[in-house]
Amino acid sequence: MFDTNDLERLAGIAVDIGMALQKEIGPGLYESVYESVLEHRLLRTGIAVERQKPIAIFVDGLTLPDAFRADLFLDGVLLIELKSSAQNSPLYIRQTLTYIRLINQPFGLIFNFGCETFKDGLYRVMNAMHANLFTSFSSVPLYAKDGRTALTRAALK
Repeated sequence: MFDTNDLERLAGIAVDIGMALQKEIGPGLYESVYESVLEHRLLRTGIAVERQKPIAIFVDGLTLPDAFRADLFLDGVLLIELKSSAQNSPLYIRQTLTYIRLINQPFGLIFNFGCETFKDGLYRVMNAMHANLFTSFSSVPLYAKDGRTALTRAALK
């Protein structure tokens, strides 16, 4: 069972660190630069960070040990997908949703450091299979056409 307070606290720390990083070095660097610095700063807070973590999936009795790699996986419960693109793409959301569904996590975050501001590239992607864990969102949810997937634009203070 997920402790939503711990998960929200973890997401808040990651967002704060990501925002500070964007303000400090700005957009336009390779994704790997942001990944390295984020990992370093998150580790300094005591959060367990797995970088480029191979994720296995099981389909029709077949095990795919390296089906995808999580850019950052925090404390074994929060997936963060990193991008460094000047434009956001719906593909990023679909990709992150697939990942969090496959690993059965309530939500994941997208940090796109290529956008002009951190807020413009920040998304929370919700796994509707865990919607019962959250009684409210920090922002108004937008629902995908399938009606099962909630996507929220992460609110910043």
